[in-house]
Amino acid sequence: MPIFGTDGVRGLANGVLTADLALTLAQATAVVLGQGRTAEARKAEGKRLTAVVARDPRVSGHFLTAAVAAGLASSGVDVLEAGVIPTPALAFLVADRDADFGVMISASHNAAPDNGIKIFARGGRKLPDVVEQRIEEAMNGEMLRPTGAGVGRIDRFSDAEDRYVVHLLGSLPNRLEGIHVVLDCAHGAASGVSPETFRDAGAEVTVIGADPDGWNINDGVGSTHLDNLAEAVVRLGADIGIAHDGDADRCLAVDAQGNVIDGDQIMAILAVSMKERGRLTDDTLVATVMSNLGLHVAMREHGITVRQTAVGDRYVLEDMNEGGYALGGEQSGHVIMSEYATTGDGILTGLHLVAEMARQNKSIAELASIMTVYPQVLINVRDVDKDRVSDDEVVQQAVRDIETELGDTGRVLLRKSGTEPLVRVMVEAADAESVHAYAGRLAEVVQERLSL
Repeated sequence: MPIFGTDGVRGLANGVLTADLALTLAQATAVVLGQGRTAEARKAEGKRLTAVVARDPRVSGHFLTAAVAAGLASSGVDVLEAGVIPTPALAFLVADRDADFGVMISASHNAAPDNGIKIFARGGRKLPDVVEQRIEEAMNGEMLRPTGAGVGRIDRFSDAEDRYVVHLLGSLPNRLEGIHVVLDCAHGAASGVSPETFRDAGAEVTVIGADPDGWNINDGVGSTHLDNLAEAVVRLGADIGIAHDGDADRCLAVDAQGNVIDGDQIMAILAVSMKERGRLTDDTLVATVMSNLGLHVAMREHGITVRQTAVGDRYVLEDMNEGGYALGGEQSGHVIMSEYATTGDGILTGLHLVAEMARQNKSIAELASIMTVYPQVLINVRDVDKDRVSDDEVVQQAVRDIETELGDTGRVLLRKSGTEPLVRVMVEAADAESVHAYAGRLAEVVQERLSL
């Protein structure tokens, strides 16, 4: 069974993800990523390969970071340990330091017992599937075993956070004075750097969820638990709340009344702003098939094309890289601004969202009103033969019938799960009553036709 999932290697720390696995994975990474043309040229010049290693605050990150650093150094790679920083900071620093690759120890929005290992190639870019497969194969092969002066060093990357903060501040089109922001840092990797950056940018900042103890990451806080943030914003009379997840590659928001502003609405605000300022490549936004129909309608009204990809920020990134697009993301809050980042960056996204409030002197609710969120229902139909969903004519006719009835006022999507015997039925429509009726009707057809 492959160890790489949709976002690196992830699992129960010291269960699935052991120190032995982390060390071997690091050694295999040194073998594979040390074979490229740039790496070979460095070695020909007598230069060592360099890797940046970082982690989020969960307690297992200590031993996993030690194992990764040991695996790399024992393979002749010089390691710069950046400590606790966000995943997008690691990606930025790989490029900023011209390192050969980077390794992030984090399980993102997962609970504390889990952890993960994400590998970034030169330039701070996520690895293609084919390279991950080569690394996995190399784990069973011969490792590099330099001796003497050939082994790598492990040094502290002392100014890692400062470099990242300077980068973030330099991306802003204007300052944030006059706006009160509540930040929820999920007791995660953003706990130090996000409040510092927002304050340096001029915002008034109140912080919650910024006391990591190694076990409380994502525990009732952050982008997957917005109730506390909404309560704090309303109680304090703040202008906006910004929520990160454990490794700060996501950003969701709440307005002054505590209403959620999701990734689709954030992308709509940024896309229109970027188009007005001539920063939106080909007037195009990249989003997944799960983005709300309201996003498509709003973008069409503003002369912006929406390109659709499969679900997953890696697919959004692939499409953005191929077309050179400037903005893309997911409803979940992974927003990629390719002018400044090679991956989703929750702090960068939040800063630019607040900057737009300051630039237009409007509330976040006013800005978000450019998009009407269509009611959406998602039903997981379990214990079905998911592989037949595209071929069953009765199911497909039911989809066509509902699409005809909805016309331009709704949307239907069937997706098979990648890991379970289930089909996801998603329907959007202009009113809640219709969306529930259509989704239930289609789910019944799928259950009847595809039951195991």
